Amino acid sequence: MDEVLIASVLGSTLRVTTPLLFAALAGLLSERSGVVDIGLEGKMLAAAFAAAAVTSAYGSTGLGLLAAVLVACAMSGLHGFACVSHRGDQVVSGVALNMVAAGLTVVLGIAWFAQGGQTPPIASEQRITGLFTHWWPALAEPQPGQWVASVLGHGLLSHNWLVYLAFALVLLVWFFLERTRPGLRLRAVGENPAMVDAAGVSVPRLRYAALMMNGVLCGLGGAYLTLAQNASFSPNMTAGRGFIALAALIFGKWKPVPTLLACLLFGFLDALAIRLQGVSLPAALGGAEVPVQAIQALPYVLTVVLLAGFIGQAIAPKALSKPYVKER
Repeated sequence: MDEVLIASVLGSTLRVTTPLLFAALAGLLSERSGVVDIGLEGKMLAAAFAAAAVTSAYGSTGLGLLAAVLVACAMSGLHGFACVSHRGDQVVSGVALNMVAAGLTVVLGIAWFAQGGQTPPIASEQRITGLFTHWWPALAEPQPGQWVASVLGHGLLSHNWLVYLAFALVLLVWFFLERTRPGLRLRAVGENPAMVDAAGVSVPRLRYAALMMNGVLCGLGGAYLTLAQNASFSPNMTAGRGFIALAALIFGKWKPVPTLLACLLFGFLDALAIRLQGVSLPAALGGAEVPVQAIQALPYVLTVVLLAGFIGQAIAPKALSKPYVKER
């Protein structure tokens, strides 16, 4: 049965990591341009609600995805309007977005669906399901005694296209930031915006562009939660993923690949915690069942301890959180 356990933990790790990775890459693009984004949690939450509400109302997964991206981009634009155009406090603006999203999604959910802030369940044909399980049903569940079908199949090939997109985006973001002119300019505006402005490139335009890319990724991450991972929206269903993603990009030193590793660490610990629910202490310690709350808190505690202990000092972009005032 070892292959069943390995396949289940591997598959769960990739699924749990996906929304974190979308949010972490979104925050990375924003912060490399010099704009702090505490509002990742709120954008994902609002996008998750938009995706579930539109999909359940109109029966279209495509419209749900579009609604999620548009809502997250609108919130990113609002953040840019407050912090880039009017040089407001970026942390305060991000916290405000989180508070608005947490309250507004519940209020709209109650007003529109009268289900305590939840949306109606999304039909199975409207959910985003595994790419390859239609061709090979054995991928849907790990098979005892079959290593290839279990570990390679269920663990790696049983996921939907959003999972593969999230991991592919790590390479795309790295290539964009390291090998393209717009990416190098975006990095430069987060380090020395005055130099970028002196070269004739608009600092606000670059920061707004980064925020729009940020909104697209947050929208995809939120849509994943309701259209792929779960079957409906429930209040505060992001459960701190935006803050974990923010911690992951900081521990990853604002670089795509280390950020991926930090997200995978949390995803693995969370998947392991799911498997550990219901375990009991050894007989020498009383044999009592470990409280579910302790198991659920385990990935958060271990992630902070491991990352804080082994990652080392992270140096933020020099212009991060500093509004740019054009010299006349």
